[in-house]
Amino acid sequence: MEIDLITAEIDTIHQKVNLAFERKDMAIYMSQFDDGIRYTNADATVYDRKDLVYQTEKYFKKTKEISTTYYRIKSSLENQIFTEKIARKSVVFEKGLMFAKKKTVQTEEIFNWKKIDGNWKVTGIEVVLEEKY
Repeated sequence: MEIDLITAEIDTIHQKVNLAFERKDMAIYMSQFDDGIRYTNADATVYDRKDLVYQTEKYFKKTKEISTTYYRIKSSLENQIFTEKIARKSVVFEKGLMFAKKKTVQTEEIFNWKKIDGNWKVTGIEVVLEEKY
């Protein structure tokens, strides 16, 4: 029962953050991440919050339009940490000289969430699979 309530809360956050991602709203997008976030990219590059802000701003600047969807593969709760593995599909139109170039990115990501000051925050993300086409 508790995991169902947590999952519902996390889903609400995902919806809000995905919309912010699509609108390229940095403030709302970054609000989901704890100050101590560790983001591990598919190539094993690790970013802290400062690096993640920089990389996200750079990504937003080169995109014209983004749409993203996800579904949860599995989740668990252990020692007050909610862990979920999600599959995400994003369709991105990157800015070009005359036309936007369409790119599809599919990932599997492991999120670690912790309730901090009454709010769920992401403390870690690991991209375990990434395909671009």
